[in-house]
Amino acid sequence: MPSVLVNYTTYPGDPLNFKIQSIGGWMYVDNIGINGIIIYRKSQEEFVAIERTSSYLPDDPAAKVKVLNDNFTLRDTVSDSRWSIFDATVTQGPAEWPLRTYGTSYNGNALTIKNQ
Repeated sequence: MPSVLVNYTTYPGDPLNFKIQSIGGWMYVDNIGINGIIIYRKSQEEFVAIERTSSYLPDDPAAKVKVLNDNFTLRDTVSDSRWSIFDATVTQGPAEWPLRTYGTSYNGNALTIKNQ
């Protein structure tokens, strides 16, 4: 999977980011990473930022990872591989590798997402 620079700041308290204002909330962010990212709010102070590029089919743009209706499972619709939204680990193959995650830091106002 190619490496791209990620240095993105957003504000969870902004009304536009209402989906990540509560614990368990998530949202897609396009135009960062390779195919966009998923931001998931794990706790009041902790977020996870997950690359939407499938670790099983990284060169197939149609294999973009999506959040399933259970709000906990990520799925590549081409290979049907699945990962956990909590930590990007594989929960169902054929994928063998977790999804790429990016470092997050939150100061109570701004959420910054960067390459680890």
